[in-house]
Amino acid sequence: MKLLKGSTDSQRLAGLLLVTKFCDKDDQPTILNVYHAVGSTFLHRLLLTGMGKGGGGGANIDNADRRAYLQLSVTVLAAFARVPEIAATHQMLSKIPLVLEVLPNQSDLSLTEQCFEFLFLVTTAQEDGVITFYRSGGMNVLASQMPALPDGSHVMELAMKLVQLIITKLPAEQVYVEHPSELSKMVSAIAKQFARLHNALKFGALHLLSTLLSSNYSGVLCSVLQSLSDDWSANIRVGIIDVLQNRVGPAEKLHALILAECSISIVGEEWLVGPTNFPDGHSSFPADRCILLVLESSRVEIAVHLNELAYLKYEASKNSASNSEAFLGKLRNLGVAFSLVEMIIKLIAKFGENEESNSAPIINESTLIKMIGGLNETIGVVLDYLQDAKARDHGDRKGDDLLASVRVVGSYLAEAPSACKEKVEELLDYMLSIEGGDESSPFHSISFLLPMLCQITMKKDGCKLFASTGAFGAVVGLLVSLIDSSDSSIDNSSTILLACDTILNFLLKREQVCFTPENSCSVKLLQALLRWTDGTRDLSIIMMASSICSLILGSTSEEALLRHPEFNTDDLITLSRLMKRSLIARGQDLMSDDAKSEADLLEIVSSGYDSWADQFPHIKQAVGR
Repeated sequence: MKLLKGSTDSQRLAGLLLVTKFCDKDDQPTILNVYHAVGSTFLHRLLLTGMGKGGGGGANIDNADRRAYLQLSVTVLAAFARVPEIAATHQMLSKIPLVLEVLPNQSDLSLTEQCFEFLFLVTTAQEDGVITFYRSGGMNVLASQMPALPDGSHVMELAMKLVQLIITKLPAEQVYVEHPSELSKMVSAIAKQFARLHNALKFGALHLLSTLLSSNYSGVLCSVLQSLSDDWSANIRVGIIDVLQNRVGPAEKLHALILAECSISIVGEEWLVGPTNFPDGHSSFPADRCILLVLESSRVEIAVHLNELAYLKYEASKNSASNSEAFLGKLRNLGVAFSLVEMIIKLIAKFGENEESNSAPIINESTLIKMIGGLNETIGVVLDYLQDAKARDHGDRKGDDLLASVRVVGSYLAEAPSACKEKVEELLDYMLSIEGGDESSPFHSISFLLPMLCQITMKKDGCKLFASTGAFGAVVGLLVSLIDSSDSSIDNSSTILLACDTILNFLLKREQVCFTPENSCSVKLLQALLRWTDGTRDLSIIMMASSICSLILGSTSEEALLRHPEFNTDDLITLSRLMKRSLIARGQDLMSDDAKSEADLLEIVSSGYDSWADQFPHIKQAVGR
C-alpha cells in the first residue's frame, strides 16, 4: 500500500506488480483498497502508455515495455471491474472506448480475455454501459473478434453475453438496421459454437441464435445470411439435431424449433434434408435425421399446445388476465410448430414436382412414407381439436387458434385431398365458417381450404360434399369479396382464378349431384364476374368469366333474372356484351399462348349458348348483331 501511494510512477508500478502476484482476485475488499490507493488518474495514464498514446517520455518506451504496461494495465482494470462498486464508476465507463481500441491489435488470448471481461463487467454494471459500448464501436469489434475466438472458451462466452446485452437492451430497429453485416458474422460464430459444444454454452448459443433470427427487425440480417457462402446454416442444423434427439427441457426444444423455422425461411425447405456433418468432416447423421426430428417434435408440440389451449379456452377462468397472456404465449408457440409442418408439406410438394420431371429426388421413398405417416397423425390431432371446438358452446367459430388450425389442415389437404377423409367430410362445413379473432367473415378459412376444394370438385363424390356443406356459397362469397377488394388485380389474382376453377368444376357436374344454385347467389356471382371483366382485354379472364356465366344461365332464364330485385336491365346489357365478346372468338384466331384451356372454355360458352339462347332474347339479339 505504501508503494501504491508513492510519489513516483515507478513506486506505483512496483506496487501494482506486487498486487497482481499476491492478491486474491476474489478478495474484493482488498482490491477496493488498492483501487483507492493507486487512483484512477494513474490507471488512465498507464493504459494510454501501454497503447502508445502516453505523452512526455512515453515515446521513448520500447515495444516490449509498452506491451508489459498494456498487459499490466488491462489485468488490473479487469480485476477492479470484478468489484461492482468500482465497475459502476464513471472512470471505468470512460475506459470502454480505449479497451475496445486495444482489442483488434491483440494476438495474446489472455489479454483478449481480460479485455472482454472488463467490457462485460463494466457494461452490465452501469445503466449507460450498453449504450457506451455500442456507440464506441463495440459491434465492429465483436464481429471481427468472435470468428477467431477458441470454441467453448470463457472469452467466447463473454462475447456472446455482450451480444445478448446489445440485442435485449438497445432498440432492435436501430441495431439491426445499422449493423446487419456485423450481426451476420456473429451469427456464423455463434452457430459454430452451437454445433460443436456439448455443455451449457451450447444452450446459450441456441437461445441467442433464436432471438437474433426471430426478431421482427431481422429482415436485412436474414438477407445478408442468405448471401453468405459459409456453413452457418449447416452448423445450425447439426446443433438442432443434437438438441431434438436428446433429453432436454421443453424450452430448449421450442427454441430449437424456432431456430429451425428461421433457418428454413432464410435458405429454403431443402435445409431440412441437407448434409449433416461433424466439424471434422465425418458424416454424423443420416440425411433425413433433421426433417424426421423436426416433424416429430412439431407433432408433439402441436398435441401438447392444443391440449393446453383447449383447457385455457374452455375450462380455466376466462376473466383472468394471466390466463389471457398464457393463451397468447401458447398460441405463438403453436404457430411455430404449425409453420414447420407447412414447410415440410411444401417440401413434399417439391418432391412430387421432381418426380414428375424425372430429376433427382429431394427425399427418398422410405423417408417420404415416414413423413406422410407423421403428417397424417399430426393433422388428425388438429382435426380432433376442431371437432372438440365444434362440439362446445354451440360450435365456437371464432379464434386465431381455430383459424391457424384450418390453415395447416388446408395446406396438407391441398397436397393430399383424400387424407383423413371421414373427419374432413364431417368438419368441412364448420371449417368453412371459422373466423380469425379480428375477422368479421370466414374469408381466410375459405382461402386456406380452396386448393383442396378445387381438387375434390374434379370428381362427382367431391362435388356432392361441396354441395352438401354449403361450400358453393362460401366460395362464391370469397370470390365476390376478392373481386371487389381494391388490390384484387395484383395480390389476389391467383386466388380469384382458383376460386373460378373451383366454381367451374362444380357447375359442370351440378346436374350429376342435382344441385341448383339459389337465385341470390347466382345473381351475386354474375354481377361480380361482370365487374371483374369490366375494361379488361385479358382473353383468359374473359373466357373464364363467360364460361361460368354460361353455366349459370343454363339453370335460369332472362325473365327470372330480371325479377330478382338486385338484377336490372343494365346488368343484362353488360352480360350480353360479355357473352358477345367471348363468342366472337368462335371461328377466329384470338387465342393466347394458353390456347388449349381457352379453347375448352370457349366450348363451354358455345355449347351453353346453344342450349339457353332462346331463354335470353336480349343476349341472343346482342350476339346476333
